Amino acid sequence: MDIAPIRTDIDYQKALQRLEIIFDAKRGTKEGDELEILSILIDKYETENFPIDMPDPISAIRFRMEQMGLKQKDLVEMIGFKSRVSEIMNKKRKLTLEMIRNLNTKLRIPTEVLIQDY
Repeated sequence: MDIAPIRTDIDYQKALQRLEIIFDAKRGTKEGDELEILSILIDKYETENFPIDMPDPISAIRFRMEQMGLKQKDLVEMIGFKSRVSEIMNKKRKLTLEMIRNLNTKLRIPTEVLIQDY
């Protein structure tokens, strides 16, 4: 086991190749330990070099609706009138604090996502 910090894209590519080779290693074995450590190093490198921005609130709502099989009309009880839902979803009106709370509770969308400007 020759593990070193991942500092460059070349190091990263080598780590990914090695990870692919030992991916099915059993826990508690030498290769299993290597797999665990290598996964942590790769995750750290990816987090630092390939950050994923949070989605804007409306994209997050659309995604959750798709996951839950909801239609825009299903948001009326969380947001208000049908016309208000339309304005929100078309980014013509901002979410209010009460709407954010309702969407957080009923759709389980993190408030950190919903409070962002869009």
